[in-house]
Amino acid sequence: MSVVSYWIHAACARHPDRIAIEGLERSLTYAELRDAAVARAASEELTRASRVAIALPPDEDWVIALHACLVAGAAVVPIDLRLSDAEQAARRAAVHAEPGTGGDVEVAVMHTSGTTAAPKPVVLSAGNFLASALGSAVALGLDQNERWLCPMPLTHVGGLSIPIRSAIYGTTAIVHGRFDTEAVLSELMDPSRRITLVSLVPTMLARLLDAGLRRPPTLRWALLGGGPIAPALLTRASRAGVPVAPTYGMTEACSQIATFGWPLAGVDLRIAGDDGEVLVRGPIVSAGAAAEDGWLHTGDLGRLDDRDRLEVVGRKADTIVSGGENVAPAEVEAILLEHPAVAEAAVHPRPDAEWGEAVVATVVLRNGAAVPAEELRSYCAARLAAFKVPKAVSFTDRLPRTASGKLLRREL
Repeated sequence: MSVVSYWIHAACARHPDRIAIEGLERSLTYAELRDAAVARAASEELTRASRVAIALPPDEDWVIALHACLVAGAAVVPIDLRLSDAEQAARRAAVHAEPGTGGDVEVAVMHTSGTTAAPKPVVLSAGNFLASALGSAVALGLDQNERWLCPMPLTHVGGLSIPIRSAIYGTTAIVHGRFDTEAVLSELMDPSRRITLVSLVPTMLARLLDAGLRRPPTLRWALLGGGPIAPALLTRASRAGVPVAPTYGMTEACSQIATFGWPLAGVDLRIAGDDGEVLVRGPIVSAGAAAEDGWLHTGDLGRLDDRDRLEVVGRKADTIVSGGENVAPAEVEAILLEHPAVAEAAVHPRPDAEWGEAVVATVVLRNGAAVPAEELRSYCAARLAAFKVPKAVSFTDRLPRTASGKLLRREL
């Protein structure tokens, strides 16, 4: 029995009748989830050390497919159904790549856009997920009757980690798979639902507060991450009696790196270089993500306060984080440049009260060309996931560049 197969079997042995997964349509006990996963693994003829794409709606069937892969010893490659056909095909390419986690059992291949146009596959191992689960439990405490609400996409490590951690703990995951303000508000405010943890990005929390979230009766912590967290949002949450646990993390580190500013147990964190880049080292870091010096160079800039808590102050790269989603500007620019009327394009963030950062574009048209901004947005919408489509397109005669021709994106 592999280490990842052991998680669901051990949880079933300890708590066969405990609810493992609650979806919008049905619930499964640990005994039912184990049996369903074993049956799915057999019917799909899943094999050890293979990679399997999961391209399903984000519901309890998705979680059964996940555990079927884990039972069989296969690694999952989550496919976000919101992506275009071309983007999904690029994700599926990871299924055929050679596995490799430095000798550890491979659990998942997650994709992140990083700082370049091409999304980067990140291999996460059993050791990564186990270290993350244990570190999170130390940081947040662990209730044996934990009920962790997941309104996050299961194709992101922040969402995927919730059913995996819950299996390791032997606790309950409530999986929505997508965010709906009224549904999440109802879950959090109904004491009979007994929600103890929820994972959110800042936009989600803001919408919940706008909708009337006040003193959720059973909530221990709302984990808040996935992008810059405005101090005003934390103040609003505090005044509303919502217990927030600010987190900093990334795909390459299997979700959480630091919570409340302190690194998870077993994780080393330091600020390096003249620019103050955040470096991370420890069992949560993907083996393929560490540099030759053994550290994960995050590309984020940070500082430590007088209590050695991390404060992230910016990013070295130009990645735009909009509503918790990472957007690589070069990827969107490449699509805009395919339009026959576009000569130059620059994609950049604009501060946005709802999304944290909104994706916007500044375009130089070809001589004599005339095209409405909405047409360019529609052009992008047909080729990109919705969260990558510029929310506004403006026009200019010249983009700011250095003498060598490099785009001065920050001037936009």
